[in-house]
Amino acid sequence: MMTCSRKRRKSSLKSDDPNDEVQATAEIPVVSPMDPRVTVIGAEIAADAAATGEHEAVLPHWTEAPTGQVPAVLSRDAAPDDDPWATIPAPAWRENEADWVAHDEQFDASVLAPPTEDPVDARPWEFTEEVIAPVEEIVAESPRPAPSRPTRTRRPAENPLQGRAARAANTSESVRFITGFLLGIAVLVVFLMGTIPVMVVVCAALALAVTEAFASFRTAGAHPATALGLVATVALAVAAYNKGEVAVGLVTVLFLFFAALWYLSIGTQLDILDGIASTVFVYVWVGIAGCYAALLISPVDYPNRHGLAFLMGAILLTVGNDVGALFAGRFVGRHKLAPSISPGKTVEGLVGGVVLSLAVAFFLPEMHPWSLRSALVVWAALAVVVPAGDLFESLVKRTLGTKDMGGILPGHGGMLDRVDGLLFALPTTYYLVHVLNLG
Repeated sequence: MMTCSRKRRKSSLKSDDPNDEVQATAEIPVVSPMDPRVTVIGAEIAADAAATGEHEAVLPHWTEAPTGQVPAVLSRDAAPDDDPWATIPAPAWRENEADWVAHDEQFDASVLAPPTEDPVDARPWEFTEEVIAPVEEIVAESPRPAPSRPTRTRRPAENPLQGRAARAANTSESVRFITGFLLGIAVLVVFLMGTIPVMVVVCAALALAVTEAFASFRTAGAHPATALGLVATVALAVAAYNKGEVAVGLVTVLFLFFAALWYLSIGTQLDILDGIASTVFVYVWVGIAGCYAALLISPVDYPNRHGLAFLMGAILLTVGNDVGALFAGRFVGRHKLAPSISPGKTVEGLVGGVVLSLAVAFFLPEMHPWSLRSALVVWAALAVVVPAGDLFESLVKRTLGTKDMGGILPGHGGMLDRVDGLLFALPTTYYLVHVLNLG
């Protein structure tokens, strides 16, 4: 605490000589700590404290004008060996170009600068444009990994229909006619024998057709469950004959269940997608569509054996369509119907099949319980679905790379080649008979 008397405070502002006239300057006089007129109590003299320090004051006096300089920290003293942070350099403030090259041996700042034609002009402390590419460019330039997929058993082909021919055109017409005639006589005799013999022929024909289809898929590289599909197809036909439509869903569910068990037992040794797809496809195409022949003659729906007449009518309309298309296409066919699928089928053949099957429709009322109205309705529907079934079978054959599904019928190929249109005609006839209440 500093104390002084009023008298001494006044005397410190002017001279002690009463004869000396001095004007006030408004300046605060500097009082030395050794002045006897000032007494310092309870405080240490600042000058003595500063004198005892290890370093002299380096800061400018507070009364001096500011220089505007910013201190730069460039000192990097070596850290002790036991210091874990010894390998990390100390921070450094950089203000000008010289600071970037001083004390900097571990970092090349030029990599941050944008590309220039002259490396001498590169100034890493200046940035005139964005040097980091946008995220979209980085993602676009990043290579995508190739998808990994196990090799499928089906042989690859860019165009599976290219270079695949239909049935040979030089087949003897006489052989084809004789085979068809004998087959028609055999079917007619079987129908005259009754329902049970017809059911035996239906099961045999479906078994041959499904076997030929599975063999063609195996040739193409697939691995269908042939034995399972064969048993399921025959079992479906027998169950449909004895129980009616309710058997179709039951047998199909059991078939799918056993097909899953079949391929589970194989594991990953084969491509089960091709295998199970071909198995289910053939079962639906031949087994389910063909079982409608058994439904048409089933005693559950037709106890008076009227179903035999409806099945015979469907067969006659299908045969008439095929024969009319064959002869019309052979003699007057000029315009291709579907050249990419079946080059041998023509528009003229399609018209010829429709005309000949119409003539057969007028003959159907001779069989009870057919009527002219029901015959014309079924004829109109089969005129569409029979050629579609024939084209569909041609599409499957050309995709699999085979001319015929089999060779059991000379001049006609296999059994499936002969009943391809009938597989579409049977369900159509069955549902038309029920919807129109023809039975």
